[in-house]
Amino acid sequence: MTDQPDIRRNILRERIAQGQAIVNAWLSIPSSYSAEGLGHAGVHAATIDLQHGMIGLTDALHMLQAISATPAMPLVRVPSLDAALLMRVLDAGAYGVICPMISSAEQAAELVHACRYPPTGSRSFGPARGLLYGGADYVAHANAEILVIPMIETVEAVRNIDAILAVEGVDMIYIGPNDMAFAFDGAVGAERQKSEAAIAHVLARAQAAGIPAGIFCADGTDAARRVAQGFALVTPGNDFGLLTRALRSAVAETLRESGGGAAVAATGTGY
Repeated sequence: MTDQPDIRRNILRERIAQGQAIVNAWLSIPSSYSAEGLGHAGVHAATIDLQHGMIGLTDALHMLQAISATPAMPLVRVPSLDAALLMRVLDAGAYGVICPMISSAEQAAELVHACRYPPTGSRSFGPARGLLYGGADYVAHANAEILVIPMIETVEAVRNIDAILAVEGVDMIYIGPNDMAFAFDGAVGAERQKSEAAIAHVLARAQAAGIPAGIFCADGTDAARRVAQGFALVTPGNDFGLLTRALRSAVAETLRESGGGAAVAATGTGY
């Protein structure tokens, strides 16, 4: 009988293998309390956003610890392709990293190399909290469990998509539709014909290569549409947007039912 490795298995890999959709929470608020709550909300993953979220490394550590108490797998979006930072978030217990603005096979290979232990990568030894979360066999099996996810969001990335997908160790790609809209349509707005065509092209190439694709979505309805389109992982908005939309809806309902007048117009959502 073969001994099973003593490492926490990545349920996202299991869902991918089974063809099951992954619903991902997106955390931009530096709060372990809200991270823990969202991790219990039925999602399969929870991504801490260090790029556009209001979150520092100390907050991220506390949030990773909070997510550990939930069924969700902890992911981190780093702000850039920075090997030292990638190692720090992995050592802190992230079970996957999303890296923005990967536009070439060389950058994708650099990302993979920074996230893998030797001999396939250059991640240095120092698993710290990764060992606590992952288990005693973490170092021996981390390369097989950690997800490495480059973001595709530039014209160059779309042009190089086949080469990026061919990089060994790329486990998934993640599309940033708003930056794609900037790149292809010139603005983030309702008219996204060129960027939607680019997104469909990237998805088709990923499917042909057998690489799952994820995407950020406006809300649950948009997320369901993207799953039907063929995306393996969907993010139905971020925590701040969901919070403010829910409160605006509650305010409008309260004023409507109480005859208290019209709700004050929203001034922004913070994305």
